Amino acid sequence: MTSTKEQLLERLKPFGQQHLLNWWDELSADQQNALAERIQQIDFALIEKIRQAAGNKEAADGAADSAARIESAAAPRSVVLQPTTDAERNQQQNDTALGEQLLADGKVAVITVAGGQGSRLGFDAPKGMFPIGPVTDRTLFQIFAEQIAARKKRHGGQIPWLIMTSAATHQPTVDFFQQQNHFGLDHATIHFFQQGSLPAVDAKTGKVLMADKASICLSPDGHGGLVTALESSGLLKQLADAGVEQIFYHQVDNPTVIMCDPALIGVHRRRESQLTTNVVKKSSPTEKMGVLVDVNGRLEIIEYSELTEEQAAKEDESGQWIFWAGNTAIHVFARTFFEELASDGCRLELHVANKKVAHIDQHGQPVEPESPNANKFERFIFDALPLAKNALIVEGNRDREFNPVKNADGSDSPATSRAALNRIGREWLAKAGHNIPDGTNVEISPLIALDEDELATKLSDGTVSVSDLTDAD
Repeated sequence: MTSTKEQLLERLKPFGQQHLLNWWDELSADQQNALAERIQQIDFALIEKIRQAAGNKEAADGAADSAARIESAAAPRSVVLQPTTDAERNQQQNDTALGEQLLADGKVAVITVAGGQGSRLGFDAPKGMFPIGPVTDRTLFQIFAEQIAARKKRHGGQIPWLIMTSAATHQPTVDFFQQQNHFGLDHATIHFFQQGSLPAVDAKTGKVLMADKASICLSPDGHGGLVTALESSGLLKQLADAGVEQIFYHQVDNPTVIMCDPALIGVHRRRESQLTTNVVKKSSPTEKMGVLVDVNGRLEIIEYSELTEEQAAKEDESGQWIFWAGNTAIHVFARTFFEELASDGCRLELHVANKKVAHIDQHGQPVEPESPNANKFERFIFDALPLAKNALIVEGNRDREFNPVKNADGSDSPATSRAALNRIGREWLAKAGHNIPDGTNVEISPLIALDEDELATKLSDGTVSVSDLTDAD
């Protein structure tokens, strides 16, 4: 009878990866089982194919290919801009009504991508647990949960909430939601699922790196790993069985996202889009945002790191920036499009990144590299754009919708994000006739009001008082 070790060696030999079993006989039974399971999950042929393709691309002057792509890029042609005319405002109202009906009918689910840690913020926990409320220190997760609860109350339909974690954030996130009693939501409507991991390989030899004698060096497979994670977890089928047709997607770092935005969902449905992306105008040509462009008739994203300052500031014949449409990572997907992408494994491309990866050497000794030594692999969800039969771009209201927490200080930091929440609250109160003194912080829970009209009504009828919303003594 062939042993497990012998079976694994037969799998590893064609790819020259037998070193993964160098310390097999030293491992406990549980460690052997875990290592064997991980090895069985790795598509070694695909990893080698991607490495070779990346090397060939670099050898064939990939920089020239990138320059040609940028040179041929044009500002996206089909964009639903912020309304400026009565006709456009009426259309937006109609789209909002359509989105609200889809929510009432239980046709919409939410995906929150929450695989990141708060380490860049000096926060030793999943980023979704970061306190951001300017008065109450509500966490990012709580703000999103309260938006979903408020949407359910307003529209009446169920809204499944799917939260994609990583190996690092999964258990702490699940524990946090349990500690918070799921923020009052029905726990049966919240689904945690973990994105996949891919091995890191030595950049020179292609050999998979070992973290220690019992485990492989792994890294998350990117937000594009969402597709295979949805499929393998069974959640795509669950959504289909529940009658969900549209999926609102956002990342965990933006507390001012309008969850399940009815206007965005409505225009997505009316235009029969497979993938709709919310964009905002960049604050400057060199702002660090990926931009949506048309490249040879296909909608694509060009990363800010691909553009020189001169390219980023390039204008068209009318004097408008070509690279203006900044990606907010707010999307609406047709569920059936996810099913198409999941067919045959995953249709999204694997990208290679050269990174520093600590590992053990052939003698089992730890190695801390001083420079990039390894290839990591990941997928990007925006690579779905050129695959969509019908993709749509919608311009969002930047001040209202996009105030992310990415950096410890400076732009897109906790300070700027809290200031945005404070400013939005003050603006809503001012429109209701209440001007707040300088130095007073404002925070409006979604459970109190989802928008300025709801707040004005509750202030008028006495349901809410201004003192409930500020930190004034």
